[in-house]
Amino acid sequence: MDSPLTGTARALAAIIFDMDGLMIDSESLYWAAGRDVARRFGKPVADQTLGRMMGRSPIDSMRVFAEELRLSESPQRLLEMRDGIALESMRQGVPAMPGLLEVLAEFRPKYKLGVATSAPLRYAEMILSKLGILDRFDVVQTSDDVVHGKPDPEIYLKAMGRLGMTPEQCVVLEDSSNGALAGKRAGAYVIAVPSQYTRDQDFGFVDYIAADLLDAARRINSPV
Repeated sequence: MDSPLTGTARALAAIIFDMDGLMIDSESLYWAAGRDVARRFGKPVADQTLGRMMGRSPIDSMRVFAEELRLSESPQRLLEMRDGIALESMRQGVPAMPGLLEVLAEFRPKYKLGVATSAPLRYAEMILSKLGILDRFDVVQTSDDVVHGKPDPEIYLKAMGRLGMTPEQCVVLEDSSNGALAGKRAGAYVIAVPSQYTRDQDFGFVDYIAADLLDAARRINSPV
């Protein structure tokens, strides 16, 4: 029997991965960095605020931060502060999410693989290189040349275009509601893989909610 992704309406040829929180356990670093920035201004920051920042473009996430903490500092300055703190932690290495290496090894021969991350290119290349997986991906689409961040579909449409794929040929793997919504708006089949930081977000609109990356791989391979 056909896979749910390989019937006549959808011939799977590419898988596009988000990075932060999906491939790597980086959200804890960003949350810690956000709390550090807030402390420097004598402010507390709620988990709900940090959660709403996830999946957005870097500058949009810091607009949320500035607005909800009622800070007069510019979002750009806040972003520079947060990213400086997070980058120092990332240089020590960021652990891969369980199942990532196995999933990439399984799918690399069969499909084109891409990354669509809200992180800047310099961060994405550093992290993927440290994990030894940069060469596994045909395309690494970052926020550097994206005008409208997730949940806008722009980043996924650009990744699909660079892969030479139509939306119907692509599966998107995301850990955040904003990112998953961007994938759906781009027309892809979307599998959510929520992390401990995003499991309470709204994923009612996705095609499948996976327990982890290995479960997502089983869904891609599973017969109906």
